[in-house]
Amino acid sequence: MWRCARARQVRVSLSSAAVTPAARLRGLKPDWLNNPKVWRTEVLAGLVVALALIPEAISFSIIAGVDPAIGLFASFTMAVVISIVGGRRAMISAATGAVALVIAPLNREHGLGYLIAAVILAGVIQVALGALGVAKLMRFVPRSVMVGFVNALAILIFMAQVPEMHDVPWAVYPLIIGGLALMVFFPKVTKVIPAPLVSIVILTVITVSAGIAVPTVGDKGALPSSLPVPGLPDVPFTLDTLTTIAPYAFAMALVGLMESLMTAKLVDDITDTHSSKTRESIGQGIANIVTGFFGGMGGCAMIGQTMINVKVSGARTRVSTFLAGVFLMVLCIAFGPVVSDIPMAALVAVMVMVSFATFDWHSVAPKTLKRMPAGEIAVMAVTVIVVVATANLAIGVVIGSLTAMVIFARRVAHLARVHSVLDPDGTTVVHRVTGELFFASSNDLVGQFDYAGDPDKIVIDLSEAHVWDASSVAALDAIETKYAQRGKTVDITGLNDLSADLYGKLTGELAGSH
Repeated sequence: MWRCARARQVRVSLSSAAVTPAARLRGLKPDWLNNPKVWRTEVLAGLVVALALIPEAISFSIIAGVDPAIGLFASFTMAVVISIVGGRRAMISAATGAVALVIAPLNREHGLGYLIAAVILAGVIQVALGALGVAKLMRFVPRSVMVGFVNALAILIFMAQVPEMHDVPWAVYPLIIGGLALMVFFPKVTKVIPAPLVSIVILTVITVSAGIAVPTVGDKGALPSSLPVPGLPDVPFTLDTLTTIAPYAFAMALVGLMESLMTAKLVDDITDTHSSKTRESIGQGIANIVTGFFGGMGGCAMIGQTMINVKVSGARTRVSTFLAGVFLMVLCIAFGPVVSDIPMAALVAVMVMVSFATFDWHSVAPKTLKRMPAGEIAVMAVTVIVVVATANLAIGVVIGSLTAMVIFARRVAHLARVHSVLDPDGTTVVHRVTGELFFASSNDLVGQFDYAGDPDKIVIDLSEAHVWDASSVAALDAIETKYAQRGKTVDITGLNDLSADLYGKLTGELAGSH
């Protein structure tokens, strides 16, 4: 028996010794590091996103009124930094139209130095807001707003492609149709290579070899020929500068966080995984600070490119995000002439495909609309209309959420009910209140009692209700006062612990509030 135990001990020792340091290191690595298929997916996804980023970044630079290199540098630094410090894997951050719209007036009125300073300050504000837990506010965004956000996003992506299809050579249209056909049918042959990459390569080869004259990426602006270098913004470091850039920086911080957190939540749903919204908020701030010191225009999560990365290309790790930024600079610096020859039609086809893939078609199906409550449909419609009208996703989400809150408040305001039971002797009446008492419902509560007709003793039973705010306490005080004016006594019973605590603190102290 001793020999058996000894043999087992020797076998265990030998098996432990057989684990080499390299094997131990492999055990500590994430699974995807040892999976060539995942590597291929991430690398190719990063390349497709980089190609799609170039014309977008140039376009946003034009909106902001800066040199195209400023937008491209921002896309490079944002993607690389957020891939390390961000809280949502596979999400793409770069220069965006929303940020460009916010900071364009500052650049126009005060110059590039002030814009760069505002980007750095916006990053600091985002870090502070992230540390304060602003990401937790995402729990108050209803599903109907999220659906409206997604559908509005899809519409905006499509609308952004319309100018590229207006007043262009006739050859653009068959190229776009061909690109869409390739992306629809090529995955049926193989999914090893992303269909968007195949479409871009084939259309570029056709236009260049056949000498077809169509708008190209190079027509959008000159690509940078060197890497960005760090430096301080060229502004006087004074209080006047701070007061000038602060409003723009704060607006940029809020818009950037809103778009980034909404995109992170969308990717969570698509990939069925969880992300750290607090880390993402802080990471966005760090990425903008770094971007500012490298002379970039700042940015946030890019929803269209994220959909290319996650939904179209199937990327799931930080590698694709990191490589998107790296490939962007490599393509611009080392392969600038080749990239400049890519027809815009190829990228338009990719983005049109993304818009169709992003839109939640189930949400507008007749069967769904018949079952959906009218309030939910209204919230979704308001979100879409506001986003499309303003071209600002953040404004749409805020107004959509406020609309949902108003509809919810109206719906539950009438849920507070009073059921009255008169004692047989006629001396006491018990009013049993059911429902949630808050600022909306408590206003109706006051009018549900018969102050003149009730007997001298009144019992208000709140065992099936909950007191949420000062408005409800003020309403209960008003009810007591109305009865007292008629010489009648009120006994409030059945308060749960939280309601009793709030009522005890505030009753009698709110005489001027009703």
